[in-house]
This record gives sequence, structure tokens and C-alpha cells, in this order.
Amino acid sequence: MAGSGDSVRAIFFALGANFAIAVAKGVAAYITGSGAMLAETVHSLADCGNQLLLLLGLRQAKRPETTEHPLGYGRAIYFWSFLVAVMLFSVGGMFSVYEGVHKLRHPEELKQWWWAVGVLVFAIVAEAVSMRACLQEVDKARGDRDLWQWFRESRQAELVVIFGEDLAALLGLLFALGAVLLTVLTGNPLFDAIGTIAIGVLLIVIAVLVAIEVKSMLIGQSVDPLLQAEISGFLKGRPEIAQLLHLITLQQGNEVLVSIHARMHQSQDGNRMLREIDQVERALKAQFPVVRWCFFEPEGEDVLPA
Repeated sequence: MAGSGDSVRAIFFALGANFAIAVAKGVAAYITGSGAMLAETVHSLADCGNQLLLLLGLRQAKRPETTEHPLGYGRAIYFWSFLVAVMLFSVGGMFSVYEGVHKLRHPEELKQWWWAVGVLVFAIVAEAVSMRACLQEVDKARGDRDLWQWFRESRQAELVVIFGEDLAALLGLLFALGAVLLTVLTGNPLFDAIGTIAIGVLLIVIAVLVAIEVKSMLIGQSVDPLLQAEISGFLKGRPEIAQLLHLITLQQGNEVLVSIHARMHQSQDGNRMLREIDQVERALKAQFPVVRWCFFEPEGEDVLPA
């Protein structure tokens, strides 16, 4: 499971790529008058702001627990990730659709189109580098799962957002390049407008998918199913535990809360049972460093579960 340090690396890669791309796109949009290029410029600028918000969220998530927040601020990253999804929907997606509709009603010919093509090719290369860095971190966490399954099951909100942004950016660039080339080849500015709308729809769809996943984390979600299975298997294999009755996990940013209800082999000697519970908790935290809080509810071997 990738940690916050891995996510920060992916965020900085994306931030650097998007800033360079935004500047290049802005120059090309001004020179060519392309609606698709203008939409892509706004998209890249929005992405830069989004990545700064994610960095802020990761910083806030490291704040220590207080009386008011006894489990710390780990879930703060979910709020900022959800806000990023909203911005991707509104600033990126809705603006692109608006610009595309405007270009449909008031078409304009492209000027010096080679500027747009050159910038888009540069942007595709830069975005591909950022996407590769993101996928390297995703591969550390997804195991044998495909990307869609990882996206649905991951509990790393910031990595889910960066993956969604990079995917939207790369596909959007390809749409923009196709729109510019078709406009040049046919001499019809309609393709530029259609490309702009297509970019907007793409951003809206990905923003909604990201928002759905982050909303589940924001409400309160168990850990990654792979980690849940590993913790369950670990507890079932402990010699102190006769039967694991119930296991509850809760993801708190990059840390985990675990609640265990188990029947213990040792139930006659209360002090010994407490020592064995301590052994299990220490072993659990040593095996899974992400586990920060552990609550244990024991039952004797001769007590039937409710």
C-alpha cells in the first residue's frame, strides 16, 4: 500500500507538468484563437490549483489529535479531494462546455494552427510523464487488481484524484489535437467547437466518478479490501484467538482504526487474557504500521456470540 510520501511525489510531478503545459497552452490559445486550446488552458490552470489544494489537505491531515478531534485530522484530505472534484467539474468541465457552445454559435477560423499542434504535442509528452509517475504509485497499491477495480476500492483519496486528473488531461489533450487537426484539414471550425464540448463532457464524467469515490471516504469507509483481508487473516492466525467474531476497520486518511470482537482461548485468568490481548495489539501494529488505533472486545471460549 503506497503511503502519503508516494502520493506527494505524484502530486508534484502533476503540478510541474500542468504549470508548464498551462503556460504553453495559453500562448497557443491567444495566437490561434482556438476554443479547444482555451478550454485546455483553463483545465490545466484548474489542475494546478487542484494539486495545491491536495498538498494543503495532506499537510492538514498530519495535524495531531485534539480533545475536539480525538482521532486526528487524517480525513481532512477527503474534504480537499472532494473540493478538487467539484472544481474539476465546474471550472474545467462546465467552462469547456460553455466555450464549445459559444464557438458553435460564433465560429472562428484558427490562426497559425501549427502553434496549437506544437503545444499540444509538447503537452501530451509532459502529461504522459506525469501519468507514468502516477501509475508507478498506483501499481504499488493495486496488487493484482485492474485499474478500474483499484479506482473503486482505493482509500487514497489524493492518489485517486491525481489519477483521475491525469487521465482526463491526457485524453483531453488527444481530443484537442484531433479537433485542431480536423479543423485544419477540413477548414471547418465546427470541429474545434465539437472538440471543446467533448473535452468538457470528459472532464464532467471523470469529476463525477472521482466525487463518488471520495464521498464514500468522506462519510467513513473501511480499509482497502486487500488490507481488510490481510488483517482478518492475521488475527485468525493468532494463537491467543479462538475465533474472530467481528472485525471493523475505518480509514482515517493514511491511518487506520481497528475494532476487534474475538473469542479468546484464555478466559479463566483475567490478567493473562489482558496480557494476551496486549500481545495481539502490539503484533497487529507491528505487522500493519498503518494501524493507529485498536479497540479489542474479548469473550471467553465458553461464551456464545450474541
